Amino acid sequence: MSENSSLPRVALKKITPDVSAAMGSLHTAAVSAAQDAKLEPELLELVRIRASQINGCAFCLDMHTRDAREQGETEQRIHTLNAWRETPFFTGRERAALALTEAVTLVHDGRVPDAVYAEAAGVFDENQIAALIWSATVINAYNRIAIATRMVPKN
Repeated sequence: MSENSSLPRVALKKITPDVSAAMGSLHTAAVSAAQDAKLEPELLELVRIRASQINGCAFCLDMHTRDAREQGETEQRIHTLNAWRETPFFTGRERAALALTEAVTLVHDGRVPDAVYAEAAGVFDENQIAALIWSATVINAYNRIAIATRMVPKN
């Protein structure tokens, strides 16, 4: 699925600094909403990692697995996040957030099903659901930017 190319890609921050700054402001606002809603930073990193796994964004996977480790996330959970449904390592709250993240990320596969939304609504309040949707939306946008411009993880 990956295509290696030596074709240079556009430097978005350089070419469109106002749009890049607006994206940064959206990210900051989404993080602030999550903090105000009392969502755990560790949960948000799981959301970011899971969306990045689905989208195949190496840059974001590298960044957010590092961030998750700094938050105290275990290697076992990071390594099994791609198969979270088949493991006993994630709480019901985390499972609801991951299901919602997957539905938002794969919205073209059937929207966000009522059952997924209802599961999230059973463990999160409206402010938290809004913050989760924004967090998933922002990481999906960043995934697309990183993939389109072929950003690579730092060594």
